[in-house]
Amino acid sequence: MQIPEALRPMLRVWSHRNYACFMGGMTPALITLWMQRIGTLWLAWELTKSNTWVGLIVAVDYAPMMVMAPFVGAFTERSNPITVQKWAQAASLVIAAILAALTFAGLMNIWILLALSLVLGCVHPFNAISRHTIIPNTVPKEVIPTALATDSAIYNAARFIGPALAGYVIAISGVGYTFAINAVGILFYIAGMYAMRLDFTGRTGHSRVGMLADIGEGLAYVRRHPGIGPVFLLMAIGAIWIRPLQDLLPGFADTVFASGPQGLGWLTAGMGVGAMVSAAFIAAYARTSGLTLALFLAFLLNIVATILFSLTNWLWLGVLFGILWGASLTMLSTSTQALVQTAVDDKIRARVMSLYTMIYRGAPFIGAIVIGWAADSIGLQLAFIAAALICIIPWINAFARRGTITVALEGRSNNLDERLVATSRAWAGLGYERYVDLREKALPLAGKARDKVRAIARKARERRSSGPSRLREGRKRDDLS
Repeated sequence: MQIPEALRPMLRVWSHRNYACFMGGMTPALITLWMQRIGTLWLAWELTKSNTWVGLIVAVDYAPMMVMAPFVGAFTERSNPITVQKWAQAASLVIAAILAALTFAGLMNIWILLALSLVLGCVHPFNAISRHTIIPNTVPKEVIPTALATDSAIYNAARFIGPALAGYVIAISGVGYTFAINAVGILFYIAGMYAMRLDFTGRTGHSRVGMLADIGEGLAYVRRHPGIGPVFLLMAIGAIWIRPLQDLLPGFADTVFASGPQGLGWLTAGMGVGAMVSAAFIAAYARTSGLTLALFLAFLLNIVATILFSLTNWLWLGVLFGILWGASLTMLSTSTQALVQTAVDDKIRARVMSLYTMIYRGAPFIGAIVIGWAADSIGLQLAFIAAALICIIPWINAFARRGTITVALEGRSNNLDERLVATSRAWAGLGYERYVDLREKALPLAGKARDKVRAIARKARERRSSGPSRLREGRKRDDLS
């Protein structure tokens, strides 16, 4: 069977050994990580039945990223990110084992869960930032957009598979098994990293200035950049007011949709499906042209999807809107990452991506606390509708400057028609060129068909016009006879 042209870039990226080892080990770990994440949120809800407490669990998982990310970014610039990632995964393995043991023993309470979530939150910056640094170095520069989008597609496929499995495991066997399974998944990740042959020794100790100076340099670079700065600011708005939706889903599943842990699994899986499809389109697109406009459109669509999700009480309609929500959020985040990773200087990459990680993984804790508290007063649905409406004015302000941002990130003018064509190619998985070829082949055939129809019509008119004259000639012959 012939492989579709749109999928070939995603398959070719696996020919690079280091990428294949890294992603091959990480893929099962991502699935089990999402199982643990759903297990943690559901356990918090079971222990308290409070949106505020679920928001606090999310907050302590995210908050360390806001404080630690710039320092971890500077530290990673001076270190071997493979080593950093190995230690981060080892710590995650220990925490998963402790969560499983305490849950199975019946010793878990909300305060222990809060403390362990905080410790795991302190590990996340090392995990995420070193990962963002490793992936672009596993492939040639021209393949980076495809590598990042394929990584995102796998991550979001795990968001579909992991929650669906977690909902089933929790309902059948109990929440403790989600933690135990994650511990096994992490072992595959560690094995994959030990199989890599990637040299980062030239990076160690590269800077002679202090860490604070390194952090300041990274912040100044982002602030001065006419593309990265505005896009990061827009991402921060969405991270605070829209991203917490996926973290407060236990309340939706139990109180709005009345569907329990399996409903939670379906809602999260729906978001994962949309996210996976969106990331796959970007991976197949395999370039950055048109992604800036896609980023802006995705942010607007994410606002609309949040409002629609919050307006329904039907589970399967919620799953449908969740697919739209996941697709638009991933289009926003993956487009941003691909554009920034391509535009940023390599010597400052880890520090810039630490800010990306701080925003994407850290900022949601603010919204989780505020929206979780508001939800206990006015309800989850009204709280998220109000939060989504807050994002409209920042989007309008950023969209008005899309020309400058596009030039800074893509290096070309922002002709809207050209961007729409490029974006349509991204969403259609490179099918645009095939449609153009089909149209060019069809035009001559359509011309021939048109000429044939005209010839038939002309003959019909001639027969109609010649009919009366033939009738008169026949009558004359009858009279002569």
